Amino acid sequence: MKKKITYKTAGVDINKAESLIKKAKKLINTTRTAGSMDSVGGFGGVFDPSRIGIKRALLVASTDGVGTKLKIAQIAGRHDSIGIDLVAMCVNDVLCLGAKPMFFLDYFATGKLDGAIWSEVIKGIIRGCREAECALLGGETAEMPGMYARGEYDLAGFAVGLVDKRSVLDGRSIKPGDVLVGIASSGLHSNGYSLVRKLFTKKEIKKEYKLFLKPTHIYVKPFLELTRRLRLKGAANITGGGFYDNVPRMLPGGAGAVINKGSWKEPRVFKLIREKTNIPDKELYRTFNMGIGMVLALSLKDAKKAISILDKKFRLKSWIIGDVIKGKRKAEVI
Repeated sequence: MKKKITYKTAGVDINKAESLIKKAKKLINTTRTAGSMDSVGGFGGVFDPSRIGIKRALLVASTDGVGTKLKIAQIAGRHDSIGIDLVAMCVNDVLCLGAKPMFFLDYFATGKLDGAIWSEVIKGIIRGCREAECALLGGETAEMPGMYARGEYDLAGFAVGLVDKRSVLDGRSIKPGDVLVGIASSGLHSNGYSLVRKLFTKKEIKKEYKLFLKPTHIYVKPFLELTRRLRLKGAANITGGGFYDNVPRMLPGGAGAVINKGSWKEPRVFKLIREKTNIPDKELYRTFNMGIGMVLALSLKDAKKAISILDKKFRLKSWIIGDVIKGKRKAEVI
């Protein structure tokens, strides 16, 4: 006898997924930008760069996830901000080349689709796209029984931006004597959570979930304001690898960076981490952002102006945290 089994009884409910996507389409359409077209539900999202007004445009693309911060969301049972993190991780990278994020796509995968959790995640992604002023063109929702434990899901994001060829931030103009401005992070952002889960119990995570799940800052608006008013020479998004791995990525050959500990105020979460572990500072500054979400390279004159703009217009703290020096293409935290 042949078994009476369907795709639904195997664990994949296509009708449920389609119903959720139809509901989300109305929300997704609120993130449209000048170059995006109504193509949600098709085989691909459509974007017309000619409508943006950049004549010598280059495309800048980035893809990322939020790592094991997802585990924190699942432990806490809170999923409303993790989508913001997903957008931030991608668009902040695109900014580092001077590009304005134009559109975003997401990938959501789970063993069994939970409509309530999925909706919260998507709402966060939409909020992130609004903050980044980019269009959510669509994405993929994959239900894969047997791939994930009950209640688990995974996320990936994809962002594409545009920049004029003459305005690309390639770091070539950075030279010894320039200074480094650090822009405040909101906290952990989306890195170092595998260590966090080793240091803190589930009970502690649930108690401090607001601290651990604080969404990653999206720097699009302040960053683009600075590019309009000042001469930025380089930018580094401080994510996995911290200062040691990310700052050198914006430096040209023959230039190094020295970053001064104590030149900025660390968020409370890093104090809690320090109290839990005695690992060397170098390891901390290579694992976490330690309170600095993005580092900019500028002349001293422009650095002072940048700090003023960030504070007065965006209420965003920033500090001169170091210098560009002559030497090997590396960063030191002293």
